[in-house]
Amino acid sequence: MNFEIIDFHTHPFLLSSQNICNHIEFCNMSPEHTLDIFGKMGISKICGGVIALDNKAFPTLWDKVRDNNDTALALWERYGDFYIPGFHIHPDYVEESIAEIHMMHAKGIKLIGELVPYIDGWSDDCLENLTVILKEAAKYSMVVSFHTGGHDFLDDMVAQNRDIPIVAAHPGECDSVLRHIARMKKYDNCYLDLSGTGLFRYGVLRRLIDEVGADRILFGSDYPTCNPAMFLGGVMNDPLITDAEKEKILSLNAKKLLFT
Repeated sequence: MNFEIIDFHTHPFLLSSQNICNHIEFCNMSPEHTLDIFGKMGISKICGGVIALDNKAFPTLWDKVRDNNDTALALWERYGDFYIPGFHIHPDYVEESIAEIHMMHAKGIKLIGELVPYIDGWSDDCLENLTVILKEAAKYSMVVSFHTGGHDFLDDMVAQNRDIPIVAAHPGECDSVLRHIARMKKYDNCYLDLSGTGLFRYGVLRRLIDEVGADRILFGSDYPTCNPAMFLGGVMNDPLITDAEKEKILSLNAKKLLFT
């Protein structure tokens, strides 16, 4: 097996306050070390947005969004082609989010997210505003990475935004996997990345491929919260998966979403 590996789901950091690893004191982690960490695993590109956990550190939630996005752009300048930045939007700030979409499109950036509503303080009744924002993003063939928190909300979001690819993050346990499968069978704009819980359950990847095909499953780790080596091994060393399926999951599917 000799093919490129793209980690579709990461949260790179520029400052220690943006490093969401739970075991920082036991890891040699810094922006400088990120290239080395992934390079030793054979991962040549990472994707994703910057996550900040402390909402009170910012005057408004939109100030937090812009700070995360500015950091992502700074990391992009530092890392070059190694990093595909993801940027944040916020449904409580429709005009600002649309302006951010226009700005990021002008820079050639098409990945939104990972969007994590509970971290960024989204309103409970935000779907209408979010749909307005995503309709604008769809004009530029953007892609959304979205945290699987509530399956009902994700179902409605995918259904109302059929013209933009939405990559759900984290397979989860069996009941969650079944919800992902049902959604992916119903909506061809719905994808799944393998980060977080779920992949360690033996047979889940074979089930996903048999149920919905290998073309809408993407390798992701959720670094620095999770160890990319665990997820890479879960795909590369799975005897139930063919090499052709592994290549799609590890890089080809991400390339189709982000570079075409």
